[in-house]
Amino acid sequence: MTSRDDAYWPVTGSEPALLDVTLGQLLDDQATRYSDRPAVITYDFDRDICASWTYRDLKSAADNLARGLMGWGVDKGDHVAVMSPNRQEWVLLEYALAKIGAVLITVNPAFHSIELDYLLRQGQATHLIFAERYRKMSIVEMLTDMLAGSDVREGAVSSEVYPKLRGLAVIGDAKGIALPFDALTDLARHVSESALAARQRLVSPHDVMQIQYTSGTTGRPKGAMLTHHSTINNARLMGERAGFRADDVMLSAMPFFHTAGCVCNVIGMLAAGGCLVTMDAFDPEKMLALWEKHAATIINGVPTMYSRMLHHPDFQDRRTDSLRLANAGGTSIPPSLMRQLKEATGADPMIIMGMTECSPIITVTNYDDPFEVQISTAGTPLPHTEIRVINPETSQPCEWGEKGELCIRGYLVTKGYYDMPDKTAEAIDADGWLHSGDLAVLDRQGHLSVVGRLKDMIIRGGENVFPVEVEDFLLTHDAVSQAQVVGVPDADLGEEVFAFVLPKDGANLTQKELQDYCRANIARHKMPKYVRIVEAFPMTANGKIQKFALRDMAAEMAKEGG
Repeated sequence: MTSRDDAYWPVTGSEPALLDVTLGQLLDDQATRYSDRPAVITYDFDRDICASWTYRDLKSAADNLARGLMGWGVDKGDHVAVMSPNRQEWVLLEYALAKIGAVLITVNPAFHSIELDYLLRQGQATHLIFAERYRKMSIVEMLTDMLAGSDVREGAVSSEVYPKLRGLAVIGDAKGIALPFDALTDLARHVSESALAARQRLVSPHDVMQIQYTSGTTGRPKGAMLTHHSTINNARLMGERAGFRADDVMLSAMPFFHTAGCVCNVIGMLAAGGCLVTMDAFDPEKMLALWEKHAATIINGVPTMYSRMLHHPDFQDRRTDSLRLANAGGTSIPPSLMRQLKEATGADPMIIMGMTECSPIITVTNYDDPFEVQISTAGTPLPHTEIRVINPETSQPCEWGEKGELCIRGYLVTKGYYDMPDKTAEAIDADGWLHSGDLAVLDRQGHLSVVGRLKDMIIRGGENVFPVEVEDFLLTHDAVSQAQVVGVPDADLGEEVFAFVLPKDGANLTQKELQDYCRANIARHKMPKYVRIVEAFPMTANGKIQKFALRDMAAEMAKEGG
C-alpha cells in the first residue's frame, strides 16, 4: 500500500498502447510506410566508407543478411556477439539477427582478451562477428592468441576453451581464422525468402533480443536480457514524449554496443520513421560538419560531446540552427551547458535518465514544464512506467522530496541477468521492482532528480566503469598487494578513475608502470587517470577499508594533479 505522501508514481492511463511486435516486423512495416525516405546513413571515417539506405533498401539488405546468417547455421536462440565500432554492418546485424530470432550480445570493441574471454564464456556465445581492428589494437591477433590450440577453419570453430562457440566472421580484409563478412551475404543464395519468412514468424515480441552487459552493483559484469517488446516500446515512447517526427534527422556518435546507440538511436528513429546519421567515433570537427551537411534536427550525445563542439573553433562557422532537440544523458547534465546550447542553437533540452536494465529509458523531459525545470531535472516517467523512492535501509517508502533509492517496475524492466538467477533476485524483488542503486528525489509532479549512487559505479564520458573490475585487474600485477578504485569529478568527462595501490612487501612500483600495464590490457575508459601508491588504507574500527575516505582523498589529490 502507498499513501498520498509516498514518493510513488503509478502507471497513468493506457495510452499510447504498447505495441506487440518484433523488431523485424517493425522494420517491415516502416519499409512499407516510408519506402523511399532515408532511413540510415553511416560514416565510417576509419575505413573512409559512407553507406546509406532508404527504408525499402534497409529492409532488403537486412533480409539478405538474415538469410545469409541462416545459411551460416545461426539458429533461433543462438547467442551472436558483435564486437565492432559503429559501422554499416552493425546496423544490418541488429535487424538481421532480430529477424531470425538470434540473441545479439553487444561487445565493446575496446575490450582486451581478459574482458572478451569473460563475455564469450558467461554469455555462451555461439558466434562472434568482429571488426578486424579497433584503433591500434588488432582484434584478429588477439582472437588468434585466445583460440590457440582450437580447431578453427574458414570461420568454423571447435574449442574446448569456448565449447559453445561455432563460428567467427570478420568485418574487414583480414584473412585466416574468420569468414569474411561479405561471405555471409553470399550464403543467402542457399536460403529462400520463404524460409526466412517462416523463421521470422517463429520470433515472439517477448523473446530476448539482446544481452547487454552491465556492471550493476556488485561483482563481475552481468548480461541484462532485453526483449523486442521492451526495447521497441521504450524507444517509441521516448520518441513520442520528445516529439520525434518522420522528417527528423538524428545525428549521433553514441556507440551501438550501448543501448543509447542500438535502442535510442536505431530503434528510436525507426519507430518515428526518421533518418539516423551515425559516426564510427566522436570527433567534434567531423560532427559539426555532418550537423551542417544533414541539417540535423536531433543530436544524441553526452555533455562532453556538446561541450567540445560548442567550444570548437569551427562552431561559429557552421550552420547549427537546424537543431530542435539536444538529447543528453549518461551522467549529470550541467544546467549551464543546456542554457548555452539553447542560446547558441535554439534547441530544446531532451534530458533522460535511464539504465541498461530498463531498456533503457525511465524518464524524459516534460515539455509542459518551464525551461528551468526542464534543465534541472531528469524529466518525468514515461507512460507505462511505475517508479517509487524507498529508504535503502528499511525498504519503506520515502516521502515526496526525500532522498532514497529509485525503484522501477513495468514492461521496460529486464527479464533478468543471463544465467545469474541469484543476481537477478538481488536486483528485482518478488513484486517485480527493479532496485536501481541510484539515490533519487521525486516530487509530486513526477520530476525525478538523481542525486547520487548507492553503488560505486563510475561514469566516465558516458561509459560505465565498475571499480571491482579495475581492482581485480590491478591485482593481476605481480607487485600489487591491494587495490582500491574510486571515481573523482572531472570537468570534461564527468568522472575519472582514481586507483589507490598498496605494493607487495619489497616491491618497487611506479604510477607509470601501472598505467602502462592497464593501457596494454584493459579498455581505455577503465584505465586509471590517477594512481597513488600508498603504504596503508584508511580503515574502520572493524577492519574495513573506508572507501568514503578514499573518495575524499582522491578528490583533493585530483585537484592538485594526482
